[in-house]
Amino acid sequence: MELQYGLELIGTFVFAISGALAIREREHDMFGAGFTGFITAIGGGTLRDILLDSYPLVWIGDVKFLYAILAGILAAFIFPNFLSKLRKTFFLFDTLGIAFFTVLGVEKSLHLGVRPEIAAIMGMFSAVMGGVIRDTLTNEIPILFRKEIYASACLAGAIFYLILNSIGVSRDVNLLASIVVIIAIRMISMKYKLSLPRLD
Repeated sequence: MELQYGLELIGTFVFAISGALAIREREHDMFGAGFTGFITAIGGGTLRDILLDSYPLVWIGDVKFLYAILAGILAAFIFPNFLSKLRKTFFLFDTLGIAFFTVLGVEKSLHLGVRPEIAAIMGMFSAVMGGVIRDTLTNEIPILFRKEIYASACLAGAIFYLILNSIGVSRDVNLLASIVVIIAIRMISMKYKLSLPRLD
């Protein structure tokens, strides 16, 4: 549980950075950036838990998640020059966020007793909905509807997790391996400009 808990906090932290950076670059004030960072960090997980009837919501039941969100928002403001020097900073934090939240969403769903197929969908849902809300708030076309590989990378990672889980791979190894798979798919697809076939 310690690894899972740590990954949940890290995922919340990086998603908060992702949301705060998205609005900060538009020269909004700290409250606007903070609000967007907060919604980005808790959006997907909150909607997942509501659908699965899991209460209290994670960020309500454990104040450390609020601290992780606050830390992410502050990092976006305290270290803007450092973050801006990182190549494709926004892409980096967004990719880390969806990777963490996908596998943790799958695992939580399984613990709540849903079928593996539903767990995979809930994992993907956990990962992408925060970004969808973030893009909507910043007047962007939600990344879910762009041609780049995004939700499909999460779904692939979720299925990979379920496969390893079914053959008895240790939990910690499975968590890390599935996260790596999602990150690798996203990085490779962006580098080579890969996308799924379009419907004409």
